[in-house]
Amino acid sequence: MNTDQPPERTPDGRHVVIRGRKWRATDPSVPEETAARLRRHLMAARRAVHSATTADDEQAERAARSRVNRAKIALGERGAPWWEQSDEERRHRWEEGLTSLDAEDDA
Repeated sequence: MNTDQPPERTPDGRHVVIRGRKWRATDPSVPEETAARLRRHLMAARRAVHSATTADDEQAERAARSRVNRAKIALGERGAPWWEQSDEERRHRWEEGLTSLDAEDDA
């Protein structure tokens, strides 16, 4: 897969197609700076999942998978479909997710 180009999108823009598989796209209304911060949280959480599974630490794995889920919900990739939410609900979703993930980093 060529990582220099964005993934193919479905005609409605709601999904991306990666290696022939359809995935929900990130909510396009998330401001780019916020989306970038959420992606950093997502990637750190994915690395934590890998470390926890390698160490066979079930508690750490559960915590890391929870962080992955929260980041994906905040990005609009999981949970209620972003195209079915009002602008206010969408903004609340990503702001709440980012606040939660940032607070966990500060703890």
